[in-house]
Amino acid sequence: MEISIPTFIVLSLIYFIVAHVGLYKIFEKIGIEGWKALVPFYSTYIACKTIKKSWLWIITYYVPFLGFVVWMGIIVELMKLLGKTSFKEHFLGVVFAPIYLTYIGFKEDVKFIGYEETAKYKKSTSREWADAIVFAVVAATLIRGIYLEAFTIPTSSMEQKLLRGDFLFVNKLAYGARIPMTPIAVPFTHHSFPEWIPLVGGKKSFSEIISFPYTKLPEMGAIERNDCVVFNFPAGDTVALEAQDRVYDQLVRDMGRTQVWNKYTIAYRPIDKRENYIKRCVGLPGDKIEIIDGVLKVNEETAYQDPGVQHRYIVHTKDYELSKKVLLDKKINYEFPVQEYMNPETGAINVVDFWRSKDKTIYNLTMTEEARKKLQQFPNVVNIEQIIDKQDSTTYADLSIFPNSNLYNWTVDNFGPLTIPKKGATVELNLKTLPIYKVLITRYELNDLQVKEGKIFINGEETTSYTFKMNYYWMMGDNRNNSLDSRYWGFVPEDHIVGKAVFVWMSYSPHPEEGGFFSRIRWDRLFTKVH
Repeated sequence: MEISIPTFIVLSLIYFIVAHVGLYKIFEKIGIEGWKALVPFYSTYIACKTIKKSWLWIITYYVPFLGFVVWMGIIVELMKLLGKTSFKEHFLGVVFAPIYLTYIGFKEDVKFIGYEETAKYKKSTSREWADAIVFAVVAATLIRGIYLEAFTIPTSSMEQKLLRGDFLFVNKLAYGARIPMTPIAVPFTHHSFPEWIPLVGGKKSFSEIISFPYTKLPEMGAIERNDCVVFNFPAGDTVALEAQDRVYDQLVRDMGRTQVWNKYTIAYRPIDKRENYIKRCVGLPGDKIEIIDGVLKVNEETAYQDPGVQHRYIVHTKDYELSKKVLLDKKINYEFPVQEYMNPETGAINVVDFWRSKDKTIYNLTMTEEARKKLQQFPNVVNIEQIIDKQDSTTYADLSIFPNSNLYNWTVDNFGPLTIPKKGATVELNLKTLPIYKVLITRYELNDLQVKEGKIFINGEETTSYTFKMNYYWMMGDNRNNSLDSRYWGFVPEDHIVGKAVFVWMSYSPHPEEGGFFSRIRWDRLFTKVH
């Protein structure tokens, strides 16, 4: 059931107004003039003064969402002054404040017991722990949902700027904090329970009984080109649970919808419960982007390339092989793809190195320009050649590349030109442009679109154009030839934006070649700012 923001605001106002009727009577029982409970701001000051709390409580009360935690504390402390000290009473007072506070406010046998008597009340050890845990969970959930959240880099798509094993903080206020859209969920889970938990492992950890439309707080700043942005995976609305590393739409293109549904468990996820991705924003709403032989163009000019951006190279060597440890130590390469397969005759597991040939003279490496120059100086390196995925009009279109249509023969290194949709902008709609914009019109902006006899109908009306309701962005990984990004699944809608990557607080190498536990901590990356 989706509750609109105006409805939510009205319900919240009713909650607090009725609750303050109860506080009116509670104030009178304590010996305070009741009308003071009805005056905004002043009532908070009087309540905090009554329960002997500092100005910090008053200030925090007016911080969005954290104020609810302070409200809980105020209610509990006021109830103690009336002799209400049990967990059940405090629970009723916080959760059902309009009803319960009014009830005890008008109940004649509930009286002010005084500060000395209240001070005699001591919580049991179990109650102290329970209160601490509840407070910590509520506070952490609110902070994590609105302000700051920790993320882990699980893939190599952002190397070398962000590495596998990096742990970073994301500022959700940077672009305007998004109000939780699916607020009922198990704390500290995203969309599923951890696999190791019996019975519920891997199962959904949230409920859609209550959901809110996309709404965000005022932004501290707008997304800028080259920002490292965390967002919900746009193509992650439908997921094959046994193959979550595959894009559902691509699975359907490869296998057919019937086979996919027969083979996998299919789940739907709302926007804020889709996987979190981090990429670099290279294109803003209204920008024209194009990639020519691996070189990114924005508005027909060569785009700024972060020094950490990597491309793929073929390296030819002689005399002796390249050492994986040396490549790691010299910060030349961090990615060494391998694939395991089972011998059908023996059952043995064999490992194939994708990063080097069997004779160990040819290597497939991803490197920055600086790393390439460094490697070129190695005495056993003969030649380094960048791999460019060319367009070839004689071959079939790669349907894994956006817009996933036979009408466009684009590649990861030769792509576009393409204009990023901007809110309020109108584009021409025809059978040629439809593959680019169809998902935006239907999946993201929730319109019904049909094609009949070569004509396009949106919400039952024939049309030759469309005006966008949202801004969109173009995201790419710094590891340009090993990144599942906008080149594969298209534009990122503004309602999918989570926040801005701020700094790396911990970094641990996944490569055992680098030694033991402490040796694999990348000490030089700790508490480094993300650019």
